[in-house]
Amino acid sequence: MLGCWRAASAISARSGRWAGGVRGGRRRLSMAKSKFEYVRDFEADDTCLPNCWIVVRLDGRNFHRFSEQHEFKKPNDDRALHLMTKCAQTVMQELEDIAIAYGQSDEYSFVFKKKSRWFKRRASKFMTHVVSQFSSSYVFYWKDYFKDQQLLYPPGFDGRIVLYPSNQNLKDYLSWRQADCHINNLYNTVFWMLVQRSGLTPVQAQDRLQGTLAGDKNEILFSEFNINYNNEPLMYRKGTVLIWQKINEVTTKKIKLPKETEEREVEVTRTRTKVVPLHCDIIGDQFWEDYPEILAEDS
Repeated sequence: MLGCWRAASAISARSGRWAGGVRGGRRRLSMAKSKFEYVRDFEADDTCLPNCWIVVRLDGRNFHRFSEQHEFKKPNDDRALHLMTKCAQTVMQELEDIAIAYGQSDEYSFVFKKKSRWFKRRASKFMTHVVSQFSSSYVFYWKDYFKDQQLLYPPGFDGRIVLYPSNQNLKDYLSWRQADCHINNLYNTVFWMLVQRSGLTPVQAQDRLQGTLAGDKNEILFSEFNINYNNEPLMYRKGTVLIWQKINEVTTKKIKLPKETEEREVEVTRTRTKVVPLHCDIIGDQFWEDYPEILAEDS
């Protein structure tokens, strides 16, 4: 039997295929040596610096065309926004080293813990896993949110990775994305009101808004359309923050009590850690004071 194993190993070594051995009752796989193995030397070292927040931000590829082809409602489509959040929640549930995520429009940022050792901190692994999980989830859950709208073609997302060494750097990054959400949503809200209710063409609406400040846009909304921008839904104005929270879930369970012949239904409360969406301000200090565990050193 030993001779057979040696022969198999020799054949495997010559062919460059996987060779298997058994150690401690567990099967162990190792890459057999071959003359072709030198090609691994061409792989670039893409290890992320230690003790840095790793942010993976993905964006929809050509989503302007995608939203038109799939008849998204303007300026905001709740179906699309909730689908994005569902995909982001799926990513966080699969990759538990994500401490917080922030999304708006067709983008989402995922923040991995400072001390994460996931896949030896290889940047390519972080980016490809996040983008592939998000993209496949978008297709998988599409029908749950766009019940009457068929998916005409696969959506695309691209990703990038940025490292932030300090907590303040990370907070400033997330503040930047939320400020961007406010600026874009205010513009889009006025723009589409001018097109949909005033009958302007897109070019005319763009010309009307050229050079206007935030106060000017708010005035147009209020004076011409009786819209107070501050009353618009927080999800539109602030985007969506995803954090981990402990949630008490109440379920019913059938049990059989002593001296009883029939089963009874009783309520059982279990505490689970789940990904929870919030629509709130993250630029000020209040959010970080309410959830200090996000930036905790041992996170």
